[in-house]
Amino acid sequence: MPTVQRNAVFILLFWLPAAVFSQSAVAIADRRELFIDRHLIDRLDNVQMVLHEPHDEGAVLKFDKPWEGPFCGYTTIIKDNDLYRMYYRGLPASKGDGSDLETTCIAESRDGIRWTKPDLGLYEISGTKKNNVVLAHAVPANHNFSPFLDTRKQVPAAERYKALAGTEKSGLLAFYSADGLHWRQAQKEPVLTQGLFDSQNVAFWSETEGCYVCYFRTWTGDGYSGFRTVSRSTSTDFLHWTPARAMSFGDTPMEHIYINQTHAYFNAPHIYIAIAARFMPNRQVLTDEEAKRIQVNPKYFKDCSDAVLMTSRGDTVYDRTFMEAFIAPGLGWENWVSRSNYPALNVVPTGAGEMSVYVNRNYAQPTSCIHRYSMRLDGFASLYAPYGGGEMISKPLLFAGDRLEINYRTSAAGEILLEIQDENGNALPGFGLQDCQPIIGNELARMVSWKNNPTLASLQNKPVRLRVRLKDAHLFAIKFDR
Repeated sequence: MPTVQRNAVFILLFWLPAAVFSQSAVAIADRRELFIDRHLIDRLDNVQMVLHEPHDEGAVLKFDKPWEGPFCGYTTIIKDNDLYRMYYRGLPASKGDGSDLETTCIAESRDGIRWTKPDLGLYEISGTKKNNVVLAHAVPANHNFSPFLDTRKQVPAAERYKALAGTEKSGLLAFYSADGLHWRQAQKEPVLTQGLFDSQNVAFWSETEGCYVCYFRTWTGDGYSGFRTVSRSTSTDFLHWTPARAMSFGDTPMEHIYINQTHAYFNAPHIYIAIAARFMPNRQVLTDEEAKRIQVNPKYFKDCSDAVLMTSRGDTVYDRTFMEAFIAPGLGWENWVSRSNYPALNVVPTGAGEMSVYVNRNYAQPTSCIHRYSMRLDGFASLYAPYGGGEMISKPLLFAGDRLEINYRTSAAGEILLEIQDENGNALPGFGLQDCQPIIGNELARMVSWKNNPTLASLQNKPVRLRVRLKDAHLFAIKFDR
């Protein structure tokens, strides 16, 4: 069994009559659906939901400029056509939230792999204008400046980039930019005040919900007590926001969520991905001697952190199908300090069939940097059955399209077969397992075919179930296509 399965959630259910599972159909149209939650799943028999750990590709950016330093953080990655941009807080010394030492810096890339720091000449910092600072002397905005590219249709050119930033004292302030480099404050007054905001507070335009959504730091108790958690607000104009509503996590235990990094997944925007920093206060790993050896600031080695995968399909619900670490701390004591292993906002494509997430490493140390982690496209999680085989039965689905595409991987001995059933679990004539062409290989987009049935057009907009039989195989995503 592959190493990645150590993070698996194993579910085995007994078969019950189809009538027991009678339910309303899930309308998926022609959207890509990932197996990151149980949204489409009715029954699993000897099938695991597997969390796949991203691969560490090493350091891609060092915070080695005088205005950057060991306390850089709250990173955002934006892909704007062929240009990648990395925004982050520059902070050479810890001086309290919202100090004038804080700046907002930028790095750029053409492939998301090799990064450079442009000399912008916008602000004089440390005696020079030859720097990569896009915002300075904007107290307290530079503490946690979090921008996004506004994908709303007909957005004014001058507001193509937007950002939120601020502290409990200031509230969240709104910013606009036409080019992502020159920023102006939208108004003097804050746009959000119902939060403590002592983290990175993120926003984006949701095409699915038809509004801006913001996920920001709150606490479960009064003031700074209880657990660090997340609340949500929405807006139609980015300036007027609904009252804060706390996010829920199902029946999972509460944990400290330091930064939530919620965003619309680029390959399936109706699914929100949150690669969040899970903070473990007072969980000390290093001894004083080990801390001195890696030159970590004495205030920043009494805790540790990792990254977890949460998802949402809108409203105030996070799904935590996987409680295990998505990105665990790496080898070396430098990875086991406070505020390290914090993911950047946004997963972005970085090659044919590849996507990447970026992580702040070695916080409060001279070696502070950003690492890139690569993943298979749609490869956050999968359905997996071992050599002995297993099956998944979906909920009733309403789809639009005339063919079915899957993202999958098998072993040389493995295979996948798919059957289309009516909503009561009866195989439709010509679409049974015995009619399906066995699927063997490793592909991002494979069209499923059945004998004598070249099209699914006659089945669209009718409730159907999918029966998927897997043998030593992973199924990452499905998409009904036109």
